[in-house]
Amino acid sequence: MEDLKKVLIGPEISVNQAMKRMDEGAEKILFVVDNENRLLGTVTDGDIRRWILKQGSLSNSISEVMNKNPIFLKEGYQIEQAKLLMITKKIECIPIVDERMRIISALRWLDLFETRKRHKKINIPVVIMAGGQGTRLSPFTKILPKPLIPVGEKPIIEIIIEKFLEYGCKKFYLSVNYKSNLIKAYFNDFKRQGYDIDIYYIQEEKPMGTIGSLCFIRNKIKSTFFVTNCDVLIEADYDEILKFHLTSKNSITLVASMKHYTIPYGVCEISEDGVLKQITEKPEYDFLVSAGFYVLEPEVIRYIPYNKYFNMIDLIQDCRKKGERVGIYPIFEKSWLDIGEWETLQETLKRFGAR
Repeated sequence: MEDLKKVLIGPEISVNQAMKRMDEGAEKILFVVDNENRLLGTVTDGDIRRWILKQGSLSNSISEVMNKNPIFLKEGYQIEQAKLLMITKKIECIPIVDERMRIISALRWLDLFETRKRHKKINIPVVIMAGGQGTRLSPFTKILPKPLIPVGEKPIIEIIIEKFLEYGCKKFYLSVNYKSNLIKAYFNDFKRQGYDIDIYYIQEEKPMGTIGSLCFIRNKIKSTFFVTNCDVLIEADYDEILKFHLTSKNSITLVASMKHYTIPYGVCEISEDGVLKQITEKPEYDFLVSAGFYVLEPEVIRYIPYNKYFNMIDLIQDCRKKGERVGIYPIFEKSWLDIGEWETLQETLKRFGAR
């Protein structure tokens, strides 16, 4: 029952509070109940994502977001019935209710199947931007390039690659520059360990910005592909990200993380003549910030100038000027693991149980 309480919420809580609760739990679903634990609705990360994309306020009640016709099972259900429901409806956690619709337990995928739900194999190319100097992580990066900074027992770039391998991605392009020989040496050994992948190097002879080096593979990638920075790990469903990109007919999709900030002071607003208008105590703000993870169509590479310094923001702006569609795929704050700075590296190490 203690585990069940973690996924039960009241209809009055805000979307923001629901997101925090979902971030804290292992299941990406919450059950909305009244004061007698009667099921009113369910909320998934997808429900919240669609609300954000509609520009719904995070301060609104979760009752505006929830699915009011939830899928559930009644006590006394048949196991085969539950399995079929999970498979056909692609559900990983189902509430179990009594005759009065009170939730008495929940059934998870792992309760019925021996292994975790397998990811759909998508097998599209992946570009990892691994050429930066990582100056914000100095002095570590005076010795190791940022992609080889260890998180637990593996370097971050290996963890990134293994995440893509779960989805069947086997073709990787590594854009390298700073200490590139160390990166190449590491992956020579990596392939000898039996990993069934193809690694190609995009060698930058000079710094080319966050996306400039893709000019060198203009005619080599002919399908939709992922691009990721080498200092981020996205804990999301890559198949869902790709599906969103394709159904939205985007030329570029940015994965963006929710970020919640509280200013720990009274914020003053003044008029033009210096008179105080009001003070807002400890205001809170929510933003969507780029997580350094993208899906691109191969045609957009033509907008990248040859052998020149060029950033992703430049590519996005040029695409929009040309009438291309650039979309956003929102993820929760804790779905974005970052090692780009000391503070965020320490938080990521804690998540991985490493010091």
